[in-house]
Formats: sequence, C-alpha cells, structure tokens
Amino acid sequence: MEVIIHFVRSQAPVLAPLFRSEAQALLLSELLLPGEEMSMTDLAERAGLPYPTVHREVARLLDAGLLVDRRVGRTRLVKGNEQSPLLAPTREILLTVTGPAVLLQEALDGLDGIERAFIFGSFAARAKGEPGPPPNDIDLMVIGTPDVRAVYEVCREVSDSVGRIVNPTILSPEEAEEQTGFLEEVRANPVIEIYGGGPDAPAADPGAAEGG
Repeated sequence: MEVIIHFVRSQAPVLAPLFRSEAQALLLSELLLPGEEMSMTDLAERAGLPYPTVHREVARLLDAGLLVDRRVGRTRLVKGNEQSPLLAPTREILLTVTGPAVLLQEALDGLDGIERAFIFGSFAARAKGEPGPPPNDIDLMVIGTPDVRAVYEVCREVSDSVGRIVNPTILSPEEAEEQTGFLEEVRANPVIEIYGGGPDAPAADPGAAEGG
C-alpha cells in the first residue's frame, strides 16, 4: 500500500559553521563515521551529490590533509587520514551534527519491512536551520512492518554512538495515512530523510507550511 504521508522539503543549510559547505559535511560524514575506504563514484552515490561536487570537495580535503587517496587500477579510493590530528575531533563533531542520520541510514538499510524512515522534531528543525534550543534527543519515524525489536536495537546502538537518545515511532502504512494532530504537525515541519525518501517519494502537501 502506498504511503501518502507527505512532508515539507527545503534545501538544508550548512550543518555546522565549522564546515565550509553542506556538501563537505556530507562527504566527511559518509567517509569518517563508517571509517570505510570508498571510491569517488560510491561516495557520490552515498552522499547523494553530483560527481563534480564530490571531486571538488575531495580535492580540498586532500589538500587540507584530512583525507588520503590511492588508486587501484582506474579506481580512485579515498578515506580519512589517520595521521591527521584533525581526524578524531572532526569525527566527534560529525557524530553530533550528522552522525544520527548517517548511522541510522546504514543500520536501517539492513532491516526488512521498512518503507520509509526519517528524523523529525527538534533535531531535524535545528539541522534545517530553524532557530531554537539544542535538541536533547532524536525523534525517528519508521513506516512499514519491520521487526519492532530490531528497530529498537538499532536505535539503542545509535544512541550510544551519538550521545543522544533516539526515540522511534513505528507506524504501519495504514496508520501513516491517518489525519491525527500528531501526524499533521510532523507533516508541517522539516524532516531528514533516512530511508525511502528519494526522488520518487511523494511531494509536500500543498497546504503545509514550513517551520512551526
């Protein structure tokens, strides 16, 4: 059954003032948090960015010494530079500002039965540039029919990694279609897509107002 819950989307600002751009923060998150070596093509796909943008940002980070690269045949692989004194503190910052989304995406991707997942509430609002106090926890919405215990286990593991409690709300596709006050508030405010919110996801409600 098609999920018809819709959300406002807007171009997110830089996630933290220490990063020169949104793209740079996303690339560093995908590389440094999982700690993987990745090809440029895979990095562009994982970060959801055009290849030229990835090429440009990686070049800057290589020049800064935060990344290192090597070639295997015609493939260029990049990863964090373990010799850089900036690597560990950068990882710590990323865990706070982008870690929840990256780690949840990686963990939930391995679970069956999830049609869509996203972060909502104050964490999403602050990440999208809306003013307000720093979030104390992270609200996660999961739509589908997953193993509930597995979702809670993922949230516990990510909570331990990022230092904030991840609170899951799990709805069936039918429940996600309901017109409750809670869901209306979620629909009217920014979200951070985690799973299933790609280009083919439903557009925002025409009457929904950004912010709030």
